[in-house]
Order: sequence, then structure tokens, then C-alpha cells
Amino acid sequence: MNIDRILDIAIEKDASDVHLIAENKPILRIARDLVPIEEMDVITPEDMYDVYDYIIRGNVDKDAVFNETRKLDTSYEYGGIRLRVNISYSCEVPTCTMRLIKNELPTYEELGVPDVVRRMTYQPQGLILVTGKTNSGKTTTLNALINEINNTQNKKILTLENPIEYRHHSKKSLIVQKEVGRGQDSLTFSNGVKNSLREDCDILVIGEIRDKETMEAGIEMAESGHLVIGTLHTKSCAETIDRMINFYEVRDQSSIKYLLSALLKLVVSQRLLKGTDGKLVLVPEVMVVDNIVAGIIRKEKISVSEIEDAIQSGAEKGSIGLINSLAELFVKDKITLEQAKAQIEEKNIEILNRTIMQLKIKNDPNRR
Repeated sequence: MNIDRILDIAIEKDASDVHLIAENKPILRIARDLVPIEEMDVITPEDMYDVYDYIIRGNVDKDAVFNETRKLDTSYEYGGIRLRVNISYSCEVPTCTMRLIKNELPTYEELGVPDVVRRMTYQPQGLILVTGKTNSGKTTTLNALINEINNTQNKKILTLENPIEYRHHSKKSLIVQKEVGRGQDSLTFSNGVKNSLREDCDILVIGEIRDKETMEAGIEMAESGHLVIGTLHTKSCAETIDRMINFYEVRDQSSIKYLLSALLKLVVSQRLLKGTDGKLVLVPEVMVVDNIVAGIIRKEKISVSEIEDAIQSGAEKGSIGLINSLAELFVKDKITLEQAKAQIEEKNIEILNRTIMQLKIKNDPNRR
């Protein structure tokens, strides 16, 4: 099995991912579509053990992690391209997914990230969250923001990642990147966050907040006068608030609500859709935490609809509702109406139609 040839084809076709699964041909993901490499042979179970050896390359720690947990997240470099690699088991045979990380990091403008997100990085302290489901581009957005800060601000930025995808080089800022995991720079995210308090950093970037311990350490870091930027696997701004509060026992939720209402500055929840031109389009929902949102967070019972209404009414402060994002992308012919409707609940379709009509009138003076 010629793994180098598979990676060459993936790079040539601008694939985002490579899937290597026994009894299938190698499969590429290109603009969200799964495309088999027809010229390659079907992969055998023996081939998959060769793939495992190719990735592990005799690393004892990685081999131990895989044997103990039956999964492994690691990084690898081929032809100047970094790869984020996941190996797991399927029917007792290794299966492998490789994410290709482009060397040229797009700017936040090219990605379609609203400018308010960049402006919030000038906050001296607080918590900024980039959220979304798997494969929604959170890591790319996070690294585009790091790159922007690196180019424009004089800060010490410490990142905790598993694995490190983009390698940053200090420019106007000083950047320290740490890989999290057994045998790596930090054993866990929470350990890395706690140690960062002693490392005199201005901005801490947490690649993934996945448990209460990491969340508590991040909040402590923000409380102590630092800016913390992290990611969460949630599908909306309202769900992000709910998830953070539910990390805690009911008896502790009141105090954490007050902390979050004071420390949380901004949440951006993003989705990626395949655009009308075949390229991926970012659909952002942005919640700037103003006094209204802070008040909702402090309430005994969190209301999703109240948060969504606050986002809609907070446009002057930079908040952007999901419906507004979808309507704008449709009016600009970036996505279809069917795609826009598929992202929202049935009860909100009439609001979407009304928002589209208002945008068309606003953009066409002859229709006013």
C-alpha cells in the first residue's frame, strides 16, 4: 500500500481529509463529498496495520496510548503539510482518518469570521469561546485569530492543543505552543491551564474545553486578569451557555452563572455549508455578552429563546443571529434557500423569509 501516493493525490485534489478503512478503497473528502481514489486497490486488514506502523514510527508512548485506550490522536508531517491523525478500531482492525492542514493559514476575513470577533481579542481579560459541531472549522478560526493577534498585538500567547495543527512563529507577539497528551508537553488540558498561571502569558488559548476541571481552570485564569480563548463542541450560542453551566452540580450553578455573566465576553458559534460555488461557506452566530445577555445568564432558569432574542436585538453591539447570517448568505447567492431552511426549526422559517425580504429591499433602492 503506497501511503505517500495517497497523500500526494489528496494534496493535488485539495482534499480536507483522507479515510483509510479496511475493505474500502482510500477515500478523500473534497468540499464535503466523499470521493474514492479509483486507481488504488481495496485496503486489506494487513494494509491497515502497515498504516498504523507508518504513523506510529516506533514511538513507544503513542503505541502505549493506542493499546490502552484503543484510540490515538496525533500529528504527522508529509511534504511540508501537517496532518492531524486519528487511529481507532473497527471490527478489531485499525481505521485511520487524516485531516490535511494547509500551510497557508487563511485570514479571519477570508474565512468569513465577523470583525467583532477580532475586536474582542483586544479585551485585557475575560473569556471568548469559538463553538460548533465537529468539522465546523473551529480550529481554523481559532488559529486565524491567533495569527491576527500575532501580527497586530504585543502579547505573550500560550496555546494548549491536541494535537498541534498550525505551527505559529512569533512576530509582534511571543507564541508558545504546547501539545497535550501522554508523553507530550502537558499531560492534560487542565494541567496546562493551571501551569499557565505561572508562565506570565497575556492570552491563553485552550484547544478544547471538554470537562469541568478544564473549565474551572480557564475561568480562574480569566478571573486573574488574562484573556482566555477556547473551543466547545456545541451547536449554538444558547447551547454553549447551557453546557458550561451543566458542567457543575445544581448547588454550584448559581455562583458559576454570576462568574460567567462577568467574565464571558463573546461566543461565536459556527457552521460550514457547501456553497453554490462548491466551496465551503462559514455561517456564524455571534453573541456579544452585554448587560441584557449577562442578566439572562444569571437567571435561575436559562431560556434559549430569551438568549436568541437578545442576540437578535444586540445587532448594534455586534451580535449576529443565525437567521440573519443565513438570510445574508442567501441574498448574496452564497447558499440556496433550501440550505438556509435546513439549518433552522420549522417555526422560524417565516422569520427567515421576512429577513430575506428586508435585506433585498435594503440592498435594492428601487424596491424601497
